[in-house]
Amino acid sequence: MKFDPWYQPYYSKRTPMYSRRGMVGTSQPLASEAGLDMLKKGGNAVDAAIATAAALTVVEPTSNGIGSDSFAIVWLDGEMHGLNASGRSPGNISIDAVKARGHEKMPRQGLIPVNVPGAPGGWVALSDRFGKLSLEELLAPAIRLAEEGFPVSPVVSKHWKAAVHLYPSDEPEFKPWFDTFTKNGKAPEPGDIWQLPDHGATLRKIAKTKGKAFYEGELAERVDQFSRDHDGFIREEDFGHFSVDWVQPLSVNYKGYDVWELPPNGQGIVPLMAMNILNGLDLPTKESADTYHKHMEALKLAFADGFEYITDPEHMNINPEALLTPEYAEDRRALIGTEAIDPQAGTPPRGGTVYLATADGDGNMVSMIQSNYAGFGSGIVIPGTGISMQNRGWEFELEKNVANALAPNKRTYHTIIPGFLTKGDQPVGPFGVMGGYMMPQGHLQVLVNAIDYGFNPQAALDAPRWKWLGGKKIEVESDFPAEIARQLVRKGHQITPTLEAGSFGRGQVIWRDPDTGVLVGGTESRADGHLAIW
Repeated sequence: MKFDPWYQPYYSKRTPMYSRRGMVGTSQPLASEAGLDMLKKGGNAVDAAIATAAALTVVEPTSNGIGSDSFAIVWLDGEMHGLNASGRSPGNISIDAVKARGHEKMPRQGLIPVNVPGAPGGWVALSDRFGKLSLEELLAPAIRLAEEGFPVSPVVSKHWKAAVHLYPSDEPEFKPWFDTFTKNGKAPEPGDIWQLPDHGATLRKIAKTKGKAFYEGELAERVDQFSRDHDGFIREEDFGHFSVDWVQPLSVNYKGYDVWELPPNGQGIVPLMAMNILNGLDLPTKESADTYHKHMEALKLAFADGFEYITDPEHMNINPEALLTPEYAEDRRALIGTEAIDPQAGTPPRGGTVYLATADGDGNMVSMIQSNYAGFGSGIVIPGTGISMQNRGWEFELEKNVANALAPNKRTYHTIIPGFLTKGDQPVGPFGVMGGYMMPQGHLQVLVNAIDYGFNPQAALDAPRWKWLGGKKIEVESDFPAEIARQLVRKGHQITPTLEAGSFGRGQVIWRDPDTGVLVGGTESRADGHLAIW
């Protein structure tokens, strides 16, 4: 992809970074450097991704942990592979059982929304299939950071402080969270050294046993006991049944580029549907209310279908590829007029998160994402292990007649999505924007900035973002063009500016010049973003 590195129509804190032998991009510098160390030891892009992911569980616990889920797209030796390492719901959970405890909706916190974590299993699967270094080597930087301590970065500190007020400190099941992540009830300040010795010890066990201690041994037993003690659903046998899925990524062609996302249960199909709709629209100028309006309407229509149909693929009543046909895109495109709409799902033909990107000097690349879901997740930490459990079950519905209804041994609608871009049979590279339902919106905005308007990777990330909140509600960043916002209001959009940049996602981009092999990357200015290069 060719672009002008100096073309930055919006204020940018950084210029794009270039390298040839390797690049690792994350929202936390220490994690990026952990991945780069693996490249320098002779590892490949997959090794770098695993080391980075493990380090992120330590240095950015506000977004992910050992108890997270993960997804990855891997380009290795000229072939693309997709990994779904998301866990399933407990085998003994049900809608009736949750409602019997007084809940009309899935709770956000506590043991009820805890599914089996998939991230450790994902690391093992990636390492076994593609890695060059041992898992013990890959997890060593994370273990060192956990046991020796690390200085907390500014954005992580900000989110850490906010989390202290989320969980009830007087309830016994949340006490281990406060014991692990606070001192005298307070979160760390920027620059404070924080140690997570239990976390480090657990990573050692995972590395030594290639994950067996987590899914079949001592660690699973501890989760089981804590869950029984506090009336949770998750059990040791649920861990024992866990397995990853190798999946075929889905794609649409957008302006000559193939955009790749993973299939459901993730929401990666949402940006693909939106871009398929945009393919048939005239969008000559970025800075016009008409262009933003069409972007927003396409995204809203795609989300409406996503909310209606996406769930565990074993429970979907349509073929996901039916949502990506040109005919269906044409039907949805016809709904876009001059006024903002309140989107509804169509009828297709039947048939708190961390993102990282890595690339090595041999052309291999990884797009990977892992998450607790809502910040620290459920607020549940298993005593003596440092394992902070995700709350992915929060996404389930307690209605029996909807696609994403709660059921035992089921994967829920998943917000976390890695992206990848190719042209012809050549990789362009990984991209991603984390942040719950902002992820598909971030993917769409970053890609149209680059493909349609020639923004370099850093400029594509730094451009002001907008976020659909539901109905006709759109939130925009404070530096979003004011005149365009006024024109969008006249089109019926309900526009609200905000100063909170953290709610608009945090992204990374690494792209490769197929002629020279030179890597170019951008990293998120809204976070403690860092590109480690070699």
